[in-house]
Formats: sequence, structure tokens, C-alpha cells
Amino acid sequence: MPLASVQASKINRKARQHGAMEYSDAPVDLNTVRRYRLQRLRTKMTELEVAGLLLFNQINTRYAVDATNMQIWCSHYQTRCVFVSLEGPVILFDYSNHPHLAEEIPTLDEYRVLPAFYFFAAGNRGEEFAKEFAAQIADLMTAHGGGNRRLAVDCMSHTGCDALRARGLTLVEGEQITETARTVKSKEELVLMQTSMDVCQAGIQAMHDFLQPGITENALWSKLHETNIRLGGEWIETRLLSSGPRTNPWFRECSMRKIEKGDLISFDTDLIGPYGYCSDISRAWICGNRPTDEQRRLYGKAYEQIEHNISVLKAGMSFREVSEKCWSIPDEFLSHRYSSLIHGVGLADEYPNIKHLNDFEAVGYDGMLEEGMVLCVESFIGTDEGREGVKLEEQVLITETGVERQSSYPFETEML
Repeated sequence: MPLASVQASKINRKARQHGAMEYSDAPVDLNTVRRYRLQRLRTKMTELEVAGLLLFNQINTRYAVDATNMQIWCSHYQTRCVFVSLEGPVILFDYSNHPHLAEEIPTLDEYRVLPAFYFFAAGNRGEEFAKEFAAQIADLMTAHGGGNRRLAVDCMSHTGCDALRARGLTLVEGEQITETARTVKSKEELVLMQTSMDVCQAGIQAMHDFLQPGITENALWSKLHETNIRLGGEWIETRLLSSGPRTNPWFRECSMRKIEKGDLISFDTDLIGPYGYCSDISRAWICGNRPTDEQRRLYGKAYEQIEHNISVLKAGMSFREVSEKCWSIPDEFLSHRYSSLIHGVGLADEYPNIKHLNDFEAVGYDGMLEEGMVLCVESFIGTDEGREGVKLEEQVLITETGVERQSSYPFETEML
């Protein structure tokens, strides 16, 4: 159905908020953000010579139209998608029939109910409903594609892809469009990202204030969740907090282990805050005691890696050049190095993923740092036989002259 209220919102109306931040005042004009993001997608579509873009990944649908509906639940199923035509309408195919969730969004032209073809919803009728959906997409491509049958798709089942191809459409990898579109943030997006970071840092402070011997890792981690939800954030992507011997090697998620006096605690926020933007920083603390010499040594190396790698970043560098100029990891820490040297962040962790020099030939790829990119600089320092490890991470903006930190939460100077 066409959204009449959408058309009304294009004329002198304050931008409508949906979801967690409804009934609050946005720090920027959200419609400006929405138009910028849609234009970024269409610019990348033009570069890839596609007439349509079909998005099922809920991060990408959020980027395209900023309408939300049970984001986590819908990420489990192909129950909701957005069709973007290069020179035509933007259409939300939603779960069930809830057009009120998409009202007054100026970049959205039409609302339809998705003929769900995933197995939970369709059972053995999936192929039938996929054909029904494919017919709608094919009609849209015919009406607005100017003879171009190239359709970019970010993620879709075999059943859906087969149905689209049967309609004469040529499917193209869509993630190249969405990931590269999302890399460069507008000034308004950066304000929203700072809002998310402010909530994240409030949550970190709540964790710090609560930390004491005898509490569980889960109890400590819950303070970040509680703060995020209370202040209008959305969810947290991981449970990456560990203590004592669980910190090394990295990637153990938080548990019922009781934190002991003198334990080192490391964590990685991965927080999806207000307006859907991710704040991704890491810190490490000591519980109720002064750090040991070994804890200081590990922390000092991680801090040195973070600070050195931030110092080399500037617009115009290739990913390979970044990798070559970054901190050389000492042999004793090499086997437990973090999987990524530096990665992008926006609505989630995103392109690029710059690899360590040791890994560049095997799994790395090249590209270019651009002004407006937001990057996370990573470090994990732990030895093969060591009891503990330190995880640090800082989030920075690539500017015309260098970098600007998005986080102001302090590192532990007493551990340096």
C-alpha cells in the first residue's frame, strides 16, 4: 500500500522517530540521515550497474529506510526485506501487516506484506510463496529498471534466489553495495554515533562502579545491558567479558564464574545503542587490588599497540600500508593475536576488516582509508602459557588531518 503519511512528512514536518527513542528529541534531523543513507546506496548501485537492490539483512534494511520491527527476531528468519530501485520506489516488505511501524519515513514509498517463504512460516509451501514474492520483484524491475535485469541481493535462501532467477533476473552480490555504502558517515550520523558512545560509556562506568570480588561475570555484564536499554539503546551483539584465567585466550563469553580479588577483567562492548549505531570499545581492569608486574606488562603492551596503530592512520592510506606501518607484535604474543587489526563500525561491525601483516597475504584485501570512516583499533595481548590476557580497543574517526577519538573513557594509567 502507498504510504500517504510518508508523502505528508516530506513537507515541513519534524522527523518521526520509531522504536526505542520514540518520545524523545533527536539531536539531528533524522530525515537528513535517512536521505543521505539512501543516496549512498543508490550511488553504489550505479557503480555496480544494478537496477534494484533487495535487502534481507536487518542491519541493511535499517540503513535503507530506518524502519524497525523486532530487529533480533527478524534477523533469524527471512521475514522482512526492503526493495530499493535505482530510479523508482523504495518498498518495505514487512512481517505481518503493521504499516504504522513505517509511517512518516520520507525515503519509504510503499509498504507491502511479505509472502513469507521461510520454512517456519511456509512449511512445505515455501516454493509457492517464493514464486509469489519473485513475481512482485520481477514486476518492479520491469516497471522501473529500464530494461536492466540486474538485481543485487544481500542474503537470501536458495528457494528465493531460484524463484528470482526463474523470472529472468540476474542476481548480483549485494553486500558489496551495502558494506561500501555504509563506510563513510555523514556529519549527522557522527552525532548519532556519539550519542550511542555516550550511552556505552555510561554503561561502562556502571560496570566499574559495581565491580567487586564475589560477583559473577554475568552480573557485571548485566550493568552494560541495563544502562543501554534504560537510555534508549537496542541490544548488545556479544557477551565478551571474562575474568582471571578465562581472559586468555580471548573470546570466552561471560559466565557464572565469581570474580576474585586481584583478577584481571577484560571486555568488549559491541553495543548497539540509540538510533541503532554500534559502540565498540574494550577496556581491562583489576578487581580490588593493585596490578601485578605481569598484569602491568601485558596491559602496557596492549596500550602500546593501540596508541601506535592509531597514530599511523590517515585518509588516503591503503589497507596494506596500514598493516605494514602498524605495531609489530612480539613473538610471544603472536599466536594469540586478535583476528582483526582494525575494522570499520557503524550500525554494526562492518567493512573494512584490515588484517595483521602476518595474515595479509593469506586472508587480507586492499582498499583505501577515506575521510568519514569510523574504525575500531584492536589489541589482545596474551602468551601461550600465560594465566591472563588484556583486550583493549578504541573507536576513531578518520578526518581530513588524521584521526579523532570517539571514546573518552580512560585507560588505566595506574597499569602503565
